[in-house]
Amino acid sequence: MIILGIDTSNDTLGVSLWRDQAVVGEFITNLKKNHSIRLLPAIADLMKPCDITPQDLAKIAVAEGPGSYTGLRIGVTVAKTMAWDLKIPLVGVSSLELMAQNGRFFDGLVVPIMDARRGNVYAGVYKAQGETMVAKKADGHHAFADLLQTLAPLNERILFIGDAVTAFATEAAEALGDRAIFAKEALRYPRPAFLGELASEAQGVDAHSFVPKYLKLAEAESKWLEANRDV
Repeated sequence: MIILGIDTSNDTLGVSLWRDQAVVGEFITNLKKNHSIRLLPAIADLMKPCDITPQDLAKIAVAEGPGSYTGLRIGVTVAKTMAWDLKIPLVGVSSLELMAQNGRFFDGLVVPIMDARRGNVYAGVYKAQGETMVAKKADGHHAFADLLQTLAPLNERILFIGDAVTAFATEAAEALGDRAIFAKEALRYPRPAFLGELASEAQGVDAHSFVPKYLKLAEAESKWLEANRDV
């Protein structure tokens, strides 16, 4: 079985190919550049040297959110279009669960965080069971201060992973002391190869029924709903 993985949920653009429980190829960049221009060429450039064509694919796995609204829409649109055209299943993987895989050998809780602006984060709480990451708290949109209050009573070390680590490290260290551990730079960003691994055991869904999981309305949508509450 060959699975194409796609992640454009944040600045990291990742594409991977997974075949028979092995990574065939992986492409990753961490640049503030337009994913809409770069994603399809990245897929083509990865497939060619791997001698894989779209017709060889059995599934497509995509980071389903949370993350950048624009980034998610780009990745999901390409994944849905390809899955529909090829008539193959589409598997959505939480962008936070994908990030948490980098901490699968950490002895404690793994908390992937993405900056959601104004002191807020998208975050989940995971813990390794063998080589499987199990969600201990559902992915959500939180004020970081509230998240720390939830984590503070837990008697475990906590590994923070993600692009928001630098921005929130001081606050986390003040609240949690030496129980707060921060992933090194190279481990803060999601690896698309894990998409294939996570999707290999998943059934997937029809492309038409798939929707990304934003976890929060876009600011423009929130303002519109507020302005039209009584309409």
